[in-house]
Amino acid sequence: MAAEGRRGLGRGLSALLGESETGAQPAAGGQREIPIELIARNPDQPRTEFGEIELEELAQSVRQRGVLQPILLRPAPGKAGEYQIVAGERRWRAAQRAGLAAVPAVVRDLGDQETLELALIENLQRENLNAMEEASAFSSLMSLSGGSQEDVAQAVGKSRSHVANTLRLLQLPDDVQALVRQGRLSAGHARTLIGAAEPQALALQIIDKGLSVRAAEALARKAAAPAPGAPRPGPRKSNDTLALERDLSERLGLEVQIQDRDGKGELRIRYADLEQLDEVCRRLTR
Repeated sequence: MAAEGRRGLGRGLSALLGESETGAQPAAGGQREIPIELIARNPDQPRTEFGEIELEELAQSVRQRGVLQPILLRPAPGKAGEYQIVAGERRWRAAQRAGLAAVPAVVRDLGDQETLELALIENLQRENLNAMEEASAFSSLMSLSGGSQEDVAQAVGKSRSHVANTLRLLQLPDDVQALVRQGRLSAGHARTLIGAAEPQALALQIIDKGLSVRAAEALARKAAAPAPGAPRPGPRKSNDTLALERDLSERLGLEVQIQDRDGKGELRIRYADLEQLDEVCRRLTR
């Protein structure tokens, strides 16, 4: 990982808010009241869905006790005297609902990359992102910092297997990802559809029938199995395709399969463990 990436991922929100490791209040002079109308959300904020019930519950708490933890802001780019949220958009939204005129905040001069990294980490650590938002956040963190799945897992306090399995959801078509974002399909159910021929149709069956993850796996296997008496697969691969498979396999050190039909098809890379998957992801995201 690049030096800048390591610094960004390693710099905690507590340090930026001026908090001690014991959870003390921000250092004197670091926190101030900022009028709500001078604060704008970050357009690159990874979280796009805010649960209505949870937001209203937080607003009720804010009405009774105020905003207990300051919001992290930076000066708004190109807008003198205004601010952009780095971390704490949910608290800001709840404060608006509660009718507050100002919120406690800490302002730090942060660049675009560090702002996005901190927003991603804050959401992954503190908020209930849906699985697709989480997958996009992991992917963005890896791209920004040049880090591996292991680096991201350490930064957000997750296991590497969780990061790897969540990233796999990005392989699903957009219509199936939308079902996950809407909460109609769980991440576990969605993973059973990765690589399926008709994932959306299978997803709707899973939802309509209320299948368990194990039953969804069985449904996906059944859909992939050839029908009785079905013709065998098409002609053997051409010599050019076989040569390309060998070349890619040698370069990656992994088994590569190419399924081509009239210029369209699939490229499959087989890995034996998460270390090998991590290496493939690292090469593809360079």
